[in-house]
Amino acid sequence: MIRLLIAVLTTVTLGACAHAPAYDPQDPLEVVNRKVYKFNDVADRYVLRPVAKTYADITPQPVKTGVSNFFDNLTYPITIVNGVLQLKFKQAASDTGRFLLNSTVGILGLVDVAGQQGMERHDEDFGQTLGYWGVGEGWFLMLPLLGPSTNRDLIGRGGDYFSDPTYYVDEPQVEYPLIALRAVNSRAGLLGAPENFLNQQLDPYVAMRTAYLEQRWSLIHDGKPPPDDDFEDFGDE
Repeated sequence: MIRLLIAVLTTVTLGACAHAPAYDPQDPLEVVNRKVYKFNDVADRYVLRPVAKTYADITPQPVKTGVSNFFDNLTYPITIVNGVLQLKFKQAASDTGRFLLNSTVGILGLVDVAGQQGMERHDEDFGQTLGYWGVGEGWFLMLPLLGPSTNRDLIGRGGDYFSDPTYYVDEPQVEYPLIALRAVNSRAGLLGAPENFLNQQLDPYVAMRTAYLEQRWSLIHDGKPPPDDDFEDFGDE
């Protein structure tokens, strides 16, 4: 659900600047996907959203900012590794410096010192890496509790497993609270506009699917997608 709302937020903020090519998404599992979407919506409405709203209401803004910065920095090795895999060596070197600066001077990432110094933050993952090397997105998928994905991004999740420091925490009493706090904090940051946008659509499922695919298309091309005529529908492969 968090990924779903992030996708919607991206669509709202980027608009036509990062539009996806006009094509029919490969969604042969739409009947099943819609059922999973409804399940996720109920789970978010009655569990995650209330918890996130309570967290947002009782947590001071400086603390919420620090928590967000901490998790952004904690998972930044995913961006570094995939920058290298996409041959973006200059970017990966800059991202490594960003990670080291925030991890030390920024007190484990609680303070985004690198951002204050004008160092750009990037967003890379293994799903984008596969897209960079020409792997088609395949079918659109709705995953229980995890939200929208594609065949390619589902494989990408597995690849990112090995570069996410969270998964190397052996102590369940530390790992599970970290995962829960990250989910709640991320959901709290999406209260408001993204939810309203999705709820106002005639078909929220289609709006969510379009938003997600647009976001992924934009990320693979670093916010500068090629013209629609250059798009190759890998979903038919």
